[in-house]
Amino acid sequence: MTERVDFYVLGSATDGQRDAFACRLAEKAYLKDMRVLVWCADEARAQAVDELLWTFNDRSFVPHRLCGPEAPPDASTPVHVACELGGVESADLLVNLSDRLPDGLERFARIAEVIDADGERRRRGRERFKAYRERALAPHTHQLDETGEQ
Repeated sequence: MTERVDFYVLGSATDGQRDAFACRLAEKAYLKDMRVLVWCADEARAQAVDELLWTFNDRSFVPHRLCGPEAPPDASTPVHVACELGGVESADLLVNLSDRLPDGLERFARIAEVIDADGERRRRGRERFKAYRERALAPHTHQLDETGEQ
């Protein structure tokens, strides 16, 4: 059952900022022994996030796996990156980098929506915010500056 939904609203639409912030969220959750799924809009974005998880912080290591039809989620890996939710049974945190509301919300204890200053992404984010509220969830909003800090 989903316990919490957080919207992280970034101060700019700088290329790659959403991905970098998603990696920071994944790292923070991993360090708290949480199972994490970073859900991307497409395979290209999932591959980019997978690569970034190796390099975004040279002082940390986030064990992760890129999932797809040939590579299903592995219970021993704490962080997964995927563009499909079909093979995912559950996660403590879903980091949503897609523009869609995830199916089967009850599979994810927490959901983090990462929104940047792009007008279309903000519009779709507002639609998801409203959809969460219609499902009796009370999303929390965090306004972040240009660097991704509050």
